[in-house]
Amino acid sequence: MKSTITFLLALVSMATFAQKEFQGKAVYIEKTSMDMNRFGNEMTEQQKQQMMARFKNFLEKTYILNFTKSESSFKEDAKLDAPGTSGPSWGRSNGQGSIYKDLKDKEMIEDVEIFSKRFLIVEKMEQPQWQLTSETKKIGEYTCYKATMAIEDKSVDFGSIFGRRANNTNTDKKEPEVKMLDVTAWYSPQVPVSAGPKSYWGLPGLILELNYGRTTVLCTEIEINPGDKIEIQKPTKGDKVGRDEYNKIVKEKTDELKERFQGRGNGMGGGRGRF
Repeated sequence: MKSTITFLLALVSMATFAQKEFQGKAVYIEKTSMDMNRFGNEMTEQQKQQMMARFKNFLEKTYILNFTKSESSFKEDAKLDAPGTSGPSWGRSNGQGSIYKDLKDKEMIEDVEIFSKRFLIVEKMEQPQWQLTSETKKIGEYTCYKATMAIEDKSVDFGSIFGRRANNTNTDKKEPEVKMLDVTAWYSPQVPVSAGPKSYWGLPGLILELNYGRTTVLCTEIEINPGDKIEIQKPTKGDKVGRDEYNKIVKEKTDELKERFQGRGNGMGGGRGRF
């Protein structure tokens, strides 16, 4: 009952804000932990810590979400690497990638550059099946409500490239298992837009925190109706593909990298793959 009341109050707030110009900017910090157990006893604890330090730029990122009532753009706030840092070049952003959402046309476009090629991943936005709860917590000055859902995890595990060499004695090809991902979101009706970080949306208020898998995305700053008008641009440069087609391309290139990496005793060598 409480979740229903929360939803109705949020709809009222949205209707009120719909009568006036409304836009904003939110800053998010994303942190992902790496599963070091995949290395087993092949690495010492010191070596694992050194690897975590090398991958810091890949595992910890800052993003900016610009939003209006009907559009949003989520983009990494790319910074130059500090001297002496390193990591996988295919895990870094050149500042061009973004996730654009259009609530009117129900269209989401992810602009991504990977393996020296740029793609526009175009998807129709279907209402996420969030389960609303009455559980609350404060994030900064905002009261947030908890929502959860389970979705199919279609992400590519880049970390598997560096894992232990698989036993390939069994040549039978098996269908890949369907992996499910439990997602928890904390949203605030005080910011009445159905927007959020990454590809997530569809709640009666801005999503201020996301938790899924080994990743946490937390909002650290919000600015409503800033002095300078926010311009949200729809991505247009890149090869247009669907999500399934893109995942297939990335999996093929990732498998190629993994074979090359493991075939050289964990030394990359041989140049980088190209499309």
